[in-house]
Amino acid sequence: MKILPLIFVLMVTFSWAQKDMVNPHNSSADTAAGARIFRSHCAPCHGTKATGGTGPNLTTGVFYHGSSDAELYRNISGGIPGTAMPDQFFDGTQIWQVVSFVRSLSKGAASEIVKGSPAHGQILLGEKGCLGCHLVKGEGGSKGPDLSVIGSQRSQAYLRESIVDPGAHVAEEYWVAKILAKDGKSYTGFLMNQDSYMVQILDFSRGLTAVARSDFKDFGVDRGSVMPSYKGKLSDSELDDLVAFLASLKRVKAGVQ
Repeated sequence: MKILPLIFVLMVTFSWAQKDMVNPHNSSADTAAGARIFRSHCAPCHGTKATGGTGPNLTTGVFYHGSSDAELYRNISGGIPGTAMPDQFFDGTQIWQVVSFVRSLSKGAASEIVKGSPAHGQILLGEKGCLGCHLVKGEGGSKGPDLSVIGSQRSQAYLRESIVDPGAHVAEEYWVAKILAKDGKSYTGFLMNQDSYMVQILDFSRGLTAVARSDFKDFGVDRGSVMPSYKGKLSDSELDDLVAFLASLKRVKAGVQ
């Protein structure tokens, strides 16, 4: 029966050894190789400059699902359950090279300077109607992305661009399908799923709806943004304040209350 405690001790020891593992591939050549892999496979989600897209901003050096070399390796190789981060097919050396590149993004990088007033930005978020479409910590709508932890996901530059030019980056889940049926009914909403026979959308007035393609009179998908541009609708100081508030919406790091 003594073998079980011994196995437990060995497993704990191995777990700690993994956690303390240091990247064995962190030369400048490894970092350059990691950058090439990142541009071809990671940039579609994290952005070409790694400042965020569908995936979070990686340039701050703050990683909410583990920040050791071993934890970054695990997250890249195996994905992160409950998130859009998938597992990867790269070999061990390539994953370490991506870890090396990700580490390099925050070396010598200055912290972003917050120009505006987060408190006034929070007021503007309500006054300008943003909560009609966006959810912030349980309050708001669902026609746009959840902003509850957007400060951990996007840089201030990305946030500013999204406010004045919302069509610059539109994730596929926010493409809008427009259907006109043969019986005269029209449907408009986010495209969820489609196959050869049916199209499923999150209709803005009906909720989740499936329409048979055989019933279509007209069908199209708008890949632009339903969000209006606020260019010229906000003063420079108001824009700074709104960005400051959005940048303050951070994810709480695991284990921190």
